[in-house]
Amino acid sequence: MENRLTHEASAFIDFRDYKFQDPRAHGFRWVDIKQLRLPKESAGVRELLVALIGHEQFQNNYAGSEVLTEGSRHGPYQLRLVTPDDDEAVSREKSADVLSGWATQFEDVPAKLEADLQREVFDRLVSADHIYYLNGLEDEAIHEWRRMHEDFHEFVLIDQSAGRISLLVAADDRVGHMAVVERGGDSRDHGRSRGRSPSRVTAP
Repeated sequence: MENRLTHEASAFIDFRDYKFQDPRAHGFRWVDIKQLRLPKESAGVRELLVALIGHEQFQNNYAGSEVLTEGSRHGPYQLRLVTPDDDEAVSREKSADVLSGWATQFEDVPAKLEADLQREVFDRLVSADHIYYLNGLEDEAIHEWRRMHEDFHEFVLIDQSAGRISLLVAADDRVGHMAVVERGGDSRDHGRSRGRSPSRVTAP
């Protein structure tokens, strides 16, 4: 069945592109945003969540690969086990608190990063009519790679007036970097193969 959501744009914010007071405070963190156009005909929230999970842009393991059209993983989870029932409806305040606490867990973020997060993340929260937080999956849903991230926060933002739905993932590559170092490699190489959008947000 044809998916009625249309991918419009993506953005990627890599905390390593910004200058923190403590050079380790970036924590190998990043934010990935995928924006899709809603169908012209009206659709219920659950129907939109089903369409998003079924969209090829959802088939991303967030572990160094781009979208895989035949992928079986979504972040740390088995794609087939992710359903709309795992998405918890949350308020703008709660979602902002989660993301702000995650971003500033080591120290306050640099001014340029704060501005980019405001534009790409927090402004989207303000304009969203519905916000859902992927928060219902148990350990049995985790795929065979186990957890690749220390933190993995996923939000779905539905903005009816703008006619868009955004998939926002805030996570890190710390586990992968530690594994590379333990093998004697250069941790700076880990994550370089991650798909970067042409609209990537970077510091000057």
